[in-house]
Amino acid sequence: MSTPNRVYIARLAGVAVFDPNGDQVGRVRDAVARMRPTQRPPEVVGLVAEMPMRRRIFLSLNRITSIEPDAVVLGSGTLNLRRFEKRPNELLVLQELLDRRVQLDTGPAGSVVDVAMECSRGGEWALTRVAVREQTGRLTRRGHLHQVDWDRVRGLGVVGDNRGTANLLAVLEDMRPADLANALQDLPDARRNEVAAALDDERLADVLSELPEHDQVEILAALDRERAADVLEEMDPDDAADLLNELPPPEQDVLLDLMEPDEADPVRQLLRYTAGTAGSVMTSEPVILPPDATVAEALARIREPQLPPAVAAQVFVSRAPLTTPTGRYLGMVHFQRLLREPPADLLGGIVINDIDPLRTSTPLPEITRRMATYDMVGMPVVDRNNRLVGAVTVDDVLDHSLPRDWRDRDAAPTPSATDDGTLDHG
Repeated sequence: MSTPNRVYIARLAGVAVFDPNGDQVGRVRDAVARMRPTQRPPEVVGLVAEMPMRRRIFLSLNRITSIEPDAVVLGSGTLNLRRFEKRPNELLVLQELLDRRVQLDTGPAGSVVDVAMECSRGGEWALTRVAVREQTGRLTRRGHLHQVDWDRVRGLGVVGDNRGTANLLAVLEDMRPADLANALQDLPDARRNEVAAALDDERLADVLSELPEHDQVEILAALDRERAADVLEEMDPDDAADLLNELPPPEQDVLLDLMEPDEADPVRQLLRYTAGTAGSVMTSEPVILPPDATVAEALARIREPQLPPAVAAQVFVSRAPLTTPTGRYLGMVHFQRLLREPPADLLGGIVINDIDPLRTSTPLPEITRRMATYDMVGMPVVDRNNRLVGAVTVDDVLDHSLPRDWRDRDAAPTPSATDDGTLDHG
């Protein structure tokens, strides 16, 4: 293996994994160590990598040819795509040791900020060094960092409940919301709720939208009601409505009353629509402009970074008012058309209205059929007075067409194991 003799594992979190052809196949999420009955440090047997579709698999260290600061390279052989499952005698280094409160044998108490694995002359990797940040008792001062041998640290052998979350959050902070949601599913419930509560409102709102319904409900229930209402305000109205639909009506009412009225009103409206209809799955905040807006103004709006790609793919044109429900709906303009038109042209001159909009009562199968027929990324939803009340986007359709537990990693099907050249767990 072409790699440094000592590797600090927290620095590997998020590093890309490449196959022998140079194609990226995933990212490192943790290291797997095997506990030993003697006092010898745990043996490191492999890495956990996250693949597309959030599948986490085991990569044996014997199959890894190189570990560098920005890349882990695999040798020849076929990847075993069986979902990783930790065995009773194994330890997930980052998940279980990071932030662990420990005691140095000849020094102060502190918390683990990193763990190093080291390769012996015989090619065996083990956890040999621990980076421990000393506790100072003062919020404004960071304690001294000690890097000591594994056997000089007390408190590494038993998982405790007194670990903090700061260092774990530092490892997770650069993850996309979907990846962070996936990581949270690997944590024990209490640890997951602790990490979720430490996220800011906007970040937690994004992560909740990517979690299975049962995890969303449990995390929300662990927050105090005022904080839960703040997080719901940061969610897209349709995602907030989906989450509230999982709660009993009395709890829905309490949280909606705690939300700001202008944030709660669109959510209340979405909750009134029948499940499985355009009204129940749409977003009530698409990009809406008047017919006298210019192409340049429309392009500026869809460039706003907080807009999801499916929402930014088209602009809907209507008479004032421009908040839903709008004035009379006039049509839509796809972003590709905007790119082809002079910046000073008006939207009213290029609007497309030859596709009938959806009604709030249109059922999901009909929405899917029409979007597939016309190759649409998003479709307008209007009421009986032809006022725009929202838009159904392709991600809305996917979210509500897939099985309810599709976000739950444990519910995903597991592919068959390969026979030869596999990267077997252990």
